[in-house]
Amino acid sequence: MQWLQRVVTSAQKLTYSGVFMYRSGSQSETSRITHLVDRGSELERLEALDGSPREVIRRNDEIKCYLSESHQVIIERAGGRRAFPALLPASLGSLNDHYVIRKGEAGRVAGFDSQAIVIEPKDDLRYGHRYWVDAQSGMLLKATMVDERGNPLETFTFTELHIGGPVDRSDLAPRLAANGGDWKVRNVRATEARGDASQWVVGSDLPGFNRISVMKRQAAPDAPEGMHMVYSDGLAAVSVFIEPLAAAKDKPEAGETAMGAINVYRRVVDNYQLVIMGDVPPSTLKRLGDSIERRH
Repeated sequence: MQWLQRVVTSAQKLTYSGVFMYRSGSQSETSRITHLVDRGSELERLEALDGSPREVIRRNDEIKCYLSESHQVIIERAGGRRAFPALLPASLGSLNDHYVIRKGEAGRVAGFDSQAIVIEPKDDLRYGHRYWVDAQSGMLLKATMVDERGNPLETFTFTELHIGGPVDRSDLAPRLAANGGDWKVRNVRATEARGDASQWVVGSDLPGFNRISVMKRQAAPDAPEGMHMVYSDGLAAVSVFIEPLAAAKDKPEAGETAMGAINVYRRVVDNYQLVIMGDVPPSTLKRLGDSIERRH
């Protein structure tokens, strides 16, 4: 737990820059990250180095995502799933209740001496994790999520990393927008919606998963307002999106799909679409999703 606490602290407090690779099945993607801590504020720029140019600029919990293909800037607040290398929550309080946490082997990642930390679930509601932590700084160097048989579902790993400054502030500025052109700004509005959640009953209790937020969410000005609930056990996060179906629309197909290590479960209740997604086994999503009903 002390090793994991160091991971939490280092991701928030250290200035660093580097290149990391994401791999899930046959998919892989390389990104460059620059993270600066300045007078208590976190500034971060994440640039995709493969495929269509895109970048994410974060200042504390405000995120701006620049997509060059559609010439769009999407602005929203951080919420739900955390991003590498800041994968852990600020409070690790109850992780021991649902995971067995132990030290693994010592090794080397991206030129740094590392200590492996093995996190094994105590039930079949969640996946396991392997973390490799820099012995000196506590920085997370590599993270793998594994299924119940120990097979990797996804891996993030630094291939280059520089810890500490100096970081030039120009490295944190959006570069795609600087190329000019007409960029369409899409502001995803989200507001606290605790009272609105009362019209929905969640019957299933997933041990260890607590509801950490309920937001009203509008993806576009002409889109209907939906609701977004997030449940988390500290490591895994499950998002529940509830959106009214337009009268003319065909009913969307219900069932299970997957996007890399993220599983998705859809169903229709009355005239609402429920989309339940997260880095947990499909059976966990189905158990939660099938228990959600509208209060009449």
